[in-house]
Amino acid sequence: MMISLEQTGKRFNYDWIFRGVTLSFQAGERYAILGPNGSGKSTLLQVISGAIQHNEGTIQYSTPEKPIAHDAFFRYCAIAAPYLELIEEFTLTEIIEFHLQFKQFLPGITPVMAMQLVGLEKAAGKQLRNFSSGMKQRIKLALAILSDVPVLLLDEPCTNLDAAGVALYQQLINQYGGNRLIIVSSNDEQEYFMCRHYIHITDYKQ
Repeated sequence: MMISLEQTGKRFNYDWIFRGVTLSFQAGERYAILGPNGSGKSTLLQVISGAIQHNEGTIQYSTPEKPIAHDAFFRYCAIAAPYLELIEEFTLTEIIEFHLQFKQFLPGITPVMAMQLVGLEKAAGKQLRNFSSGMKQRIKLALAILSDVPVLLLDEPCTNLDAAGVALYQQLINQYGGNRLIIVSSNDEQEYFMCRHYIHITDYKQ
């Protein structure tokens, strides 16, 4: 999977968040979008994901076999972000079953194994409304990282995690990241420890 941006820009009202972004994200590579809080890192990641529309320029998605339509890209990516809500009336088992209606886990990963990997197997029947913020973040990371998709998008993935949670996140990436395209929006090196390419959002500010 490759993602290409050509002179891409995003504005809110009359204020440009970024402009002139020309980048290619290659399959199997790992990229970090860096910058201070409020600089537009998350906005760029959301534009890449297709969650919000850009205002100028182009974005193209493709595999070696074919181009991917914008409205089909969601099938090829998984995202974990603090602003993505979980359905709090669901139990942990139910949220995993719901997720699996849209994306399958990596080969060999079962729902029970997914719970065990993030240390939440004892909470299988507990409603998410009763989970701590750290527990919810572990679920978001598990659902994203363990999904069998070629693109993984992570926005401040260690939000609400303690030291043990950060170590768990890094372990999941090391063990299950595989040869996927990974893009991380962050200003914390613990979150983009695996990235070899760095994009500074401030380079695209007007």
